[in-house]
Amino acid sequence: ASNSSREGAAGAWLRTPLAPGEVITAQSGGFERDPQESSTTDEELSRAGSPGSRGGGSTTPDYGEKRLPQALIIGVKKGGTRALLEAIRAHPDVRAVGTEPHFFDRNYEKGLEWYRNVMPKTLDGQITMEKTPSYFVTNEAPRRIHSMAKDTKLIVVVRNPVTRAISDYTQTLSKKPEIPTFEVLAFKNRTLGLIDASWSAIRIGIYALHLENWLQYFPLSQILFVSGERLITDPAGEMAKVQDFLGLKRIVTEKHFYFNKTKGFPCLKKPEDSSAPRCLGKSKGRTHPKIDPDVIHRLRKFYKPFNVMFYQMTGQDFQWEQEESDK
Repeated sequence: ASNSSREGAAGAWLRTPLAPGEVITAQSGGFERDPQESSTTDEELSRAGSPGSRGGGSTTPDYGEKRLPQALIIGVKKGGTRALLEAIRAHPDVRAVGTEPHFFDRNYEKGLEWYRNVMPKTLDGQITMEKTPSYFVTNEAPRRIHSMAKDTKLIVVVRNPVTRAISDYTQTLSKKPEIPTFEVLAFKNRTLGLIDASWSAIRIGIYALHLENWLQYFPLSQILFVSGERLITDPAGEMAKVQDFLGLKRIVTEKHFYFNKTKGFPCLKKPEDSSAPRCLGKSKGRTHPKIDPDVIHRLRKFYKPFNVMFYQMTGQDFQWEQEESDK
């Protein structure tokens, strides 16, 4: 069969509908009161948008006005979206909501006025942003965002889908210790090595499949793909790309970051004052459970054609295969 017909078949096979609320439940539930882990309540959201809350680099001013966001971090879950949001919030021309509004997936019926009200106040020239990682895998999100503003800039933080899936499982495990092992959930049939692509932890990492949906509404030039791996190894380099993409001056640079050896990833310094650096919460950098190497091998094989497709679609090689062969 030709490549395209094979890919078409793979696409059709994977287009099995999710169980109702599957992606949603993977996102919800609170842990350690880390903002991105919580299922945001209306009350928190109205607080998030109120004066004096942490709507940006410091406190939200009483002047300015609330605007709909011009840029969104739309994914992916466990990719590094919280780290990216915290880093971009260090820019004086960015105001962002700390909590995840989940407007385009869970709260859409509340309307744009509700959504605008959740946003921090901004001055002319400042960019309003929010992040909700489940948007990337929500079928209706591209159409809904496009109908709000077709020139919205979209940022997707992607990470090796195998480590992303394990991280996703680790997060769920921390809240529900009674769930089956990763191996049990990952396979439809362990003996045949059939991967269960309907399990959200695996399905989210089939980036090519989800991206297809977005490209029906947005040109590639309006979507920036940030490497979750490089956000750790070279945060300033990735942030330079993000600031360029948003049309901002490169203000968030090397001097904003230092590497935290205990955590294993960079933390944000606050150059303007001597307050303690901002590291991500306790729920970040959890130790992953040990996974059978054969399972990892099968997952790599499963994702490889989709990764290659994703590299072709985006024109970017994230080197996830290379990374594996180095180990």
